[in-house]
Amino acid sequence: MIDSARANWAGNLTYGAAGVLTPRSLDEARELVTGAERVKALGSRHSFNDVADTPGLLLDLSGLDLPVTIDAAAATVTLGGAARYGDVVRQLDEAGFALENLASLPHITVAGSVATGTHGSGERHPGLAAAVSAVELLTADGSLHSFCRGDIDFAGVVVGVGALGVLTRLTLDLVPAFSVRQDVYDALPWPAALAHFDEIQAAGYSVSLFTNWARDVVDQVWLKNRVLRSASGGSLPGAEPPGSLFGAVPADGPRHPAHAAGVAAGNTTEQRGVPGPWYDRLPHFRLGFTPSVGAELQTEYFVPRAHAAAAFEALRGIGDRIAELLLVSEIRTVASDDRWLSPTTAGDRVALHFTWLPRQSEVEALLPLIEARLAPFAPRPHWGKLFHGEALDLAYPRLPAFRTLATRIDPTGKFRNAFLDRHVFAG
Repeated sequence: MIDSARANWAGNLTYGAAGVLTPRSLDEARELVTGAERVKALGSRHSFNDVADTPGLLLDLSGLDLPVTIDAAAATVTLGGAARYGDVVRQLDEAGFALENLASLPHITVAGSVATGTHGSGERHPGLAAAVSAVELLTADGSLHSFCRGDIDFAGVVVGVGALGVLTRLTLDLVPAFSVRQDVYDALPWPAALAHFDEIQAAGYSVSLFTNWARDVVDQVWLKNRVLRSASGGSLPGAEPPGSLFGAVPADGPRHPAHAAGVAAGNTTEQRGVPGPWYDRLPHFRLGFTPSVGAELQTEYFVPRAHAAAAFEALRGIGDRIAELLLVSEIRTVASDDRWLSPTTAGDRVALHFTWLPRQSEVEALLPLIEARLAPFAPRPHWGKLFHGEALDLAYPRLPAFRTLATRIDPTGKFRNAFLDRHVFAG
């Protein structure tokens, strides 16, 4: 059936595809892929650029009945390509399992998240793609191919940016279920943030700093810490967080990441140290509500952790320009992984995220200035968010190998599009 909805989640992009089709079986999906000249998979539509667009057909896999299967002995879960994190987390928790990490919102599909290098937070935690141990890929000739951790091409397939085919099934590693408490601190002085960045990152299982780059303080620091569970599944008392954090003070109420911009905290996960299940604390936003702000644009760059302080200072130097268009900016640390096109491949990185007002032409005019400021620090962009590109480090160590892999798996370029031609296959 043809879906007439052609806009992405933010409404800033209208897909140029000839149609959006929702196959009802894997066999139907295989027929559609085989018969199409150009085709792409469409997930939760949370990309802010044309990474998922195509002049051909878009496939919405939400009509496929692919059950969630938990293998308790192997501590893995297998799910369909259209599954959202929020759709499966309760089932995992009830079975006694958890995912090691989650992104800031649970509304996004697993397949789209890992394919674009999306991540959570925590200096010991790599991006979400690192939890993937196997995938099933629907390729250009309608074949289904399985790739498992340890296979020669596996690390190139997972963060595939949609260039190789359609991810129809994924298997993820699980850990024992755990609880988390979330504590928020206000007004961290920038000198303290620079001097004690490593200590702040080590203070939580997951740590986020929120700023507008123009004020003398980091507006908020969110610390998410694991809490032990009792045999009955309840939370045991854990260590109390510090009464102050290098000059930042505990928030006197719930906060939205864009609290300083006047956004209320109604859609955020519970704070003020109240323990809760991992799936309801690791994300910033609750599944049943519009995530983040809603009417927004997003950009994100990853710089080597060793350059974090210098990158912060570079952005603060144009803080007034950034703040004019900004709702909030988030700073997180992400551990290294081995996925070829992951933004955090080959070294720990600091993620610099920007949630913009929906003023796209002005944002796009500002991006080259931000990228020029970050250029000395080898920034990489998030594949699914707005970026300019000319000053970015797109020379991934395994990019030549990825191009070879893509040419072998998709020799006619059925899954290629303008985005990939500009940023992956150019040159």
